[in-house]
Amino acid sequence: MRLVFAGTPDTALPSLRALLDSPRHEVLAVVTRPDAPSGRGRKVHPSPVAELAEEAGIEVLRPAKAGDPEFLERLKQIGPDACPVVAYGALLPQAALDIPRHGWVNLHFSLLPAWRGAAPVQHAVLHGDEITGATTFQIVKELDAGPVYGMVTEEVRAADTSGELLARLAESGAGLLAATLDGIEDGTLEARPQPADGVSHAPKINVEDARIDWSAPAMRVDRLIRACTPAPGTWAEFRGQRVKLGPVRLAPEAPALAPGEMAVSKNSVLVGTATCPVELGEVQPQGKRLMTAGEWARGVRPTGEDRLV
Repeated sequence: MRLVFAGTPDTALPSLRALLDSPRHEVLAVVTRPDAPSGRGRKVHPSPVAELAEEAGIEVLRPAKAGDPEFLERLKQIGPDACPVVAYGALLPQAALDIPRHGWVNLHFSLLPAWRGAAPVQHAVLHGDEITGATTFQIVKELDAGPVYGMVTEEVRAADTSGELLARLAESGAGLLAATLDGIEDGTLEARPQPADGVSHAPKINVEDARIDWSAPAMRVDRLIRACTPAPGTWAEFRGQRVKLGPVRLAPEAPALAPGEMAVSKNSVLVGTATCPVELGEVQPQGKRLMTAGEWARGVRPTGEDRLV
């Protein structure tokens, strides 16, 4: 099939590579978000998808909005049979949806109808799901509600961060997307409506949502930190300044501590929660490098009066 691929971040790269390597499909162009500032220097860079497409000699379309008349006209000129989508990051108007004869086929990182929305992997980790997966479906106007072509499942491991889980889903999902387009092309695959039951929503988790509440149970603290690693990053305040915190270890064997209270030893930094303490892993003070909790504690020398809040 003639394809126009839509995607933006690193997560989309396994799928784009799989389609570029497929003997059955031809990627004629990619659609991605406009170049944006990134990194410490905030220099303007193309998206990862744009970089890969340019390396492959493929046309790159960067509309400010997917409804821009110039973009829609160019898409009509290309005339794709289908438009596969992986983490594009912008809404698609009906005028765009109507152009490819097989529609826009989205790879979404959940088992729909669970976790419709922008942050399905983060919410799967946050809510303690044991199984998640990826789904291919046809995009319709309602968010993530279109008929489903296929699914793959993935175990959520006890220590998974959202970044680690998403990396595995991006790889397994790439195979699913390629197989879905194969089935659409040869007529062996038919999209089926999503069930009405089991719908849940996964809105974006912002920086304020990622602040740790030490009065919550240790399991909740652990899940929040893993869900927000690597982004947006969980944080707390120490002596009035923010510190980012990496994944922790539950320490039910340790003596009880009040929420936010710290116990510092030569080898560990424990912090109290509503249940058992947690042992800190990596810490990044505001404006400084990432370091082990032990390095951080040796630098700030917490007293018995200090708390993480």
